[in-house]
Amino acid sequence: MAIYHLEAKIVSRGNGRSAVAASAYLSCTNILNDYDGVRHDYTRKKGLVWQEVFLPEYAPTEWQDRGVLWNAVEENEKTKDSRLAREFVPALPVELNKEQWQQLLSDFINEQFVADGMCADVAIHDPYPPGHNPHAHIILTVRPLDENGKWQYKTEKEYLCIKDGEERGFTAAEFKIAQADGWEKQYQYKVGKKKVYMTPSAAEAQGYERVNKYPKSTKFGRQNPVSERWNCEEQLVEWRKAWADVTNRYLEQYGHDAYIDHRSHAERGLDEQPTVHEGVIARALEQKGIISDRCELNRQIKADNALLRELKTTVKMLMQAVKNTVPAIAEAMERLRSNMMIFKYQLLHIGGGKQAIDKSLKMYREHMAQYTALANKISKKSKERKAALDEKKATPVIQILKHRDLAKRIAELTEDLEELRTEKAMLLRQLQYPEDSTADMFRKEIRTLEDGLKKLEASEAKYAAELDNALKQYAELQEQTVEFDSVELYEARQEIRPDHERNATRRIQNAYGDKYDMLRMYDSKRSVANLLSEAAEERSVREKLRTIQKEQKSQQQKKPKYKDWER
Repeated sequence: MAIYHLEAKIVSRGNGRSAVAASAYLSCTNILNDYDGVRHDYTRKKGLVWQEVFLPEYAPTEWQDRGVLWNAVEENEKTKDSRLAREFVPALPVELNKEQWQQLLSDFINEQFVADGMCADVAIHDPYPPGHNPHAHIILTVRPLDENGKWQYKTEKEYLCIKDGEERGFTAAEFKIAQADGWEKQYQYKVGKKKVYMTPSAAEAQGYERVNKYPKSTKFGRQNPVSERWNCEEQLVEWRKAWADVTNRYLEQYGHDAYIDHRSHAERGLDEQPTVHEGVIARALEQKGIISDRCELNRQIKADNALLRELKTTVKMLMQAVKNTVPAIAEAMERLRSNMMIFKYQLLHIGGGKQAIDKSLKMYREHMAQYTALANKISKKSKERKAALDEKKATPVIQILKHRDLAKRIAELTEDLEELRTEKAMLLRQLQYPEDSTADMFRKEIRTLEDGLKKLEASEAKYAAELDNALKQYAELQEQTVEFDSVELYEARQEIRPDHERNATRRIQNAYGDKYDMLRMYDSKRSVANLLSEAAEERSVREKLRTIQKEQKSQQQKKPKYKDWER
């Protein structure tokens, strides 16, 4: 089914990325980065479906070559932490085919980015197995272009100037005009032991000495209005909405009932629990037949949400349709009872999920402690080995004994390091983690499980509330049964109860599939029976039946015999 996912991130040198590398990755090509001389070769990567470069009308035509485009971006950015590009990673609806994906992306990119002056580099990835996780990578330039195809500034220096005690910011071009109107820049002057900003005219009048040539300015300068708009939160929300709109348009155009929504559950007024991010590692484990905790959690959340939607609709319709007759009351009460069985099953299922997560959390925390200890030992011994190597290098050759001792120490440390690294590799292999994993992966996994535990606790509270509401509705129905014959109502309910129980079981089985637990269903049935005091109800009905039978027998005994009448 179609899902909404649009991840936005920045390609920045500050976080160790490059625009050339990002482009080579998405297009599965080989591109040389002229900025640092590093060649990025992703020609062996699989799963590429389609790739294209989109340019505004005033961009240089040679930028149609993505290598030329992104090297031009890299060349124009001078600082070591420069923002190079903006990247979007949207999930593609599985209902559409590859040609429709291309049309969808082309419309979205042209309408939202190219028309606004951005250059866009896009590719569709559909990794193995095909159709499992189709998605796109869209890389966008972050600097606007002028009409001549030249890069505009991101930010412009803004000088803080003074006139008649008022301070105001001006760009260099604005200051040329403002200066004629009496505005002055401020510089640092030495006033005693302090450095104070003041205008040159005020400083000269008091004979102060200027400290440096740099005028007072705002900390970050003045942003290009186009760049400022691109970087604001409101624009991101608009892009997210635009992706949902264009996707829904294509789904409707090609006859699909599915749709997506960019809003969160809270914004949409839904009380459903959102799923957690599964990630590459979790999905890889699932492909190998290993059940991932977070994938299992998502399956449970989806099943619970589906059942909740169905049950809330059923109960609402049921309470509206109740009529004051024995069959109608019996039907309503048994439906509520079956719904309570489902709610109770969900609560028991959630309890089992919480236990499983608690167990996983304990395991991951233990593994994290083990990994951290190993990493610390490796770091410590690596430093010791480096120090020993440095000392050996600095030791004169004639000090043979010291050379020998140091060589022995280095050999011991090398062996220790190899053993520790092997132990670390075995730990990571056990968890199906890549060998270059860090403690952050453990922390991330623990955070994910903790978030999952919170979601289950929220679900538990929600279904407990639904169970309480069902009990209240059941009590309201019971109040309506005062005027009815309790035996007749009981027998009517007993007659239809097996069908309702089978229906509840079937709904649970459909929702949870092979995770359905027969014993858990039995426990939920028994628990609901206790909540509704069904044993006491049965005793009361039996007692009433015995009373009725006694009365009938007594009446039969008092009836005169035929011979007495004859006499």
